[in-house]
Amino acid sequence: MKRFAATFLSVLFLAVPALAGASVAQAQEGARLRIDLAGLSPRVITTSTTTLTVTGTVTNTGDRRVAKPQVRLQVGDRATTERGVGDVLSGAVVKDTPLTEFAPVAEVLEPGQSAPLNITVPLTGTRADRFRPGVYPLLVNVNGIPEFGGPARLGAVSMLMPVLAGPGKQSTGRSGAPSMTLLWPLTGNVPHVYAAPYGSPMVLADDRLAAEISGDGRLNALVTSAAAAVRDSSNLAKSMCFALDPDLLATVDAMTRGYQVHTDSGNVDGKGVEAAKTWLTEVRALVGGRCVVALPFADADLDGLTRIRPGDTGLVTRAAGGAATIQQLTDVTPQTGVLWPDGTPSAPVLAALTEAGVRTVLTDAGKLAPAAAGGGVTVQGSTVRVQPTDSLISAAMTGVPAAPGSVTVAATTERAIASQNGLGALAFRAGLGLAAGQQRPDHLLVAPPRRWDASAEEFTTYLQQVGEFLNAGLVTATSLPTLLAASPEASGSVGDGGPQAATGVDAGVVSTLAGLDDQATGLASAMQLDPTKRVKPDAVVEPVRLAELRGASTAWRGLPADAATTNAQAELAAISGRVTVSQPKQTIALASGNSPLPVYVSNDLPVGINARFTLNNNTGLRLEGAKDWYFPASGGKNYFLPVEALRAGRFSVDVSLSTPTDTPLGSSARFELTSTEYGAITIIATVAAGVALLLLASRRIYRRVKDARAGRDVVG
Repeated sequence: MKRFAATFLSVLFLAVPALAGASVAQAQEGARLRIDLAGLSPRVITTSTTTLTVTGTVTNTGDRRVAKPQVRLQVGDRATTERGVGDVLSGAVVKDTPLTEFAPVAEVLEPGQSAPLNITVPLTGTRADRFRPGVYPLLVNVNGIPEFGGPARLGAVSMLMPVLAGPGKQSTGRSGAPSMTLLWPLTGNVPHVYAAPYGSPMVLADDRLAAEISGDGRLNALVTSAAAAVRDSSNLAKSMCFALDPDLLATVDAMTRGYQVHTDSGNVDGKGVEAAKTWLTEVRALVGGRCVVALPFADADLDGLTRIRPGDTGLVTRAAGGAATIQQLTDVTPQTGVLWPDGTPSAPVLAALTEAGVRTVLTDAGKLAPAAAGGGVTVQGSTVRVQPTDSLISAAMTGVPAAPGSVTVAATTERAIASQNGLGALAFRAGLGLAAGQQRPDHLLVAPPRRWDASAEEFTTYLQQVGEFLNAGLVTATSLPTLLAASPEASGSVGDGGPQAATGVDAGVVSTLAGLDDQATGLASAMQLDPTKRVKPDAVVEPVRLAELRGASTAWRGLPADAATTNAQAELAAISGRVTVSQPKQTIALASGNSPLPVYVSNDLPVGINARFTLNNNTGLRLEGAKDWYFPASGGKNYFLPVEALRAGRFSVDVSLSTPTDTPLGSSARFELTSTEYGAITIIATVAAGVALLLLASRRIYRRVKDARAGRDVVG
């Protein structure tokens, strides 16, 4: 299979900055119009189609008024190559002809003003003859006259329109249809956990997840639409495999037991307890007895994890080990040893996945070498099998960079019809309208965007239409287990599928997470098992490790780096903050220069911990000898530090704790002190200094006297 990434790259360089009937240069210099489509019907043209309807709104998003905005539909030639499909996806120039005449949208649109768009086209006569079975570019084109400018195309939406049969024409039979498997991902927009310390209630960064899993929320829509689709179509149910994020499930499960939400003024109770219970119940019902595959924990970038802790596979193993969580919370065993990560699996990742028991990785075919992209392959130098998802369909559903200079956007940006290009790409890859001599693949593994954002109606429409493709024989249903049961076709390499966008974890995030990981390791090494609590130190530190996985989530791409590391920082602070030095309520008087300093330390952790004291701002006091102290679990008492007063009078000193590896514990406490005496060592040092000064002065006086006598002897 040709690599779509390389194909699309060529499109970007070959696109010409010209559009039929208008100048792109004019459009760029003039006002812009945004088109928000609210509906497209039908989504696929068949023999029974009589009309084509497009509805939506047009909004002036520029700073100039636009006179005489008008809209028409345009249709291009049937796509016969992947490059032709790529042109539509990028909004590049395509050769098209009007399907309608221009119709007025409004007399004038002032900046910020909107007007409705509504076009209905009868598909009869010559218009019906325009369509044969295939996939066609369809363009919603809005022209206008911006203030101080001439007529120009000011906004457009391009999409793929599959045609199973010409309107009123008899449908032709199909043979040799490829099989299809559809992944259906359930993962959050971003990881929502703010802190979940061992033994404490979970705190979320906000309560947006409660909205996502209820009502019109995205995650709720994904579940309810899929439930209805698999109930109505056994063929579709057979083809679907549900990709679950263990972190999302664990977070929602924790919400069912009560949770809090972090705010600037303190934590408040979350409002999504009942929504969490309902959604988790619906997920269990949806996936029960069906194919389930695991995503990495929090959809973490596995290559990024190898850079947080180079040479150590521990974090990748944690990210890949979410099958047990999925089974516990859904009562369904995910496909054994199968993982669907994002990003290209590098050599370190493949080695770590092998240690974690992962035998099959699902990944974009565009990230495989050309010879390896035709089907399942065993990666050279490893035992891991890579099963490619279809890169053209994935690009169509996810969206691709716009062609330079184009005012045209792809249908993926329109929430109401976000799946339209995915349907068109699926039909094209299934062979609809394929040019003579071109081969279609034997199997299509369809991978929608991992955080696909559309309405419940759009998800439902997409699944219904895929079901109709199955019923029409355009594709046939194959389950993922059946697909993976076939032996790999060959061996191949990964990571050389052409230039890829910079999609890795931000280097600053990796550096911060690496530092936090070192501190967590220092904490764990300082802890000791308490025989009465029987809590392992690793269990106390585990929330930090999970927070590191969340920090490396692919969901943070393009978002502020600080947001990615907040969870790990909060988890580390929650652990270290439970070992504290109490602030004295009154001034402490040192009875002598060497009186011990009483310090009350509380350890609220379920493990004992070794730590050492540090005195800061301590010009008046010195700690005698550095040593590690042991603080038992779940308790507190006074400890007497051997100190020496360096001066008499009133002064202050800050007392803090840290592990032997210098990981800070709690916050420092300020002690106000008074001392009437110097310490013995200070006195001895002072006396010694005085004696030395006296000896030096005496020596100087002796030399002067001796020199004076010598001078008198010379004169005499």
